[in-house]
Amino acid sequence: MKLIKLKPITNGTRHQLNIKKNLLSKSNRILKKFTKGQKNQSGRSSTTGRITVRHKGGGCKNLYRIINFKNNFFFGIIIAVYYDPNRSSFISLNYNFITKSFFYNLATNLVYSGSLILCDNKELELRLGYRTILKNIPTGSILHSLSLNETSNSNYIRSAGTFGQLIQKNIDFCKIKLPSNVIIKVSSLSYATIGVVSNLQNNLVVIGKAGRNRKIGKRPGVRGIAMNPVDHPHGGRTNGGMPSVTPWGIPTKGKPTVKKKKNYE
Repeated sequence: MKLIKLKPITNGTRHQLNIKKNLLSKSNRILKKFTKGQKNQSGRSSTTGRITVRHKGGGCKNLYRIINFKNNFFFGIIIAVYYDPNRSSFISLNYNFITKSFFYNLATNLVYSGSLILCDNKELELRLGYRTILKNIPTGSILHSLSLNETSNSNYIRSAGTFGQLIQKNIDFCKIKLPSNVIIKVSSLSYATIGVVSNLQNNLVVIGKAGRNRKIGKRPGVRGIAMNPVDHPHGGRTNGGMPSVTPWGIPTKGKPTVKKKKNYE
């Protein structure tokens, strides 16, 4: 996928950068049984109706695609790669030769339609998109969709363009370096997929105008100093005079977050 720079015929398109999605399949209603509706709460309580999460509301209706995050054995072929409005990465529609059924999966970068994919806990020839336990993956490999153990679903490294690295391995445990540079210790029987998550250039997209964010479901965020005193502690015509706080008066800068350890000697 490559980025598209639009002609600046309006203020909204002046700095806008989009991802060219011409290689994605557009027939996304092939399998209706793998989609379901989802209710939009718009950041409000389901009982009182009051705003509980700010800056949420509106947005286009989206169907939720049911993705297979499990570690069940499969051997299949990728039929098509789709855009998914519920996540930053692309998803792939696959056909399982074993169970003769379809399923959605997170798409791996550089793995296209017609490629074979496999999930197994035995030693196998490693290719992009193959899923197996960490015991079978050599040290230093790039991976994604990491599970915490043999039975849990994929928990880590699922966002667009992210990848982890297997940096240390022994009989029982492995050390994985996450995209945040945090190193975690997981079981050597944990599953992971070889490669990088698709849609690498997602972080380079420039929204360009507020209307696109409203369609995503993001409402504007207003500065506290632009409000009235009744609406925010920073409100009023005075520029300063008090430390930075949240709308509920809790300090946001320099507040101690660690409690002192008690000495019982």
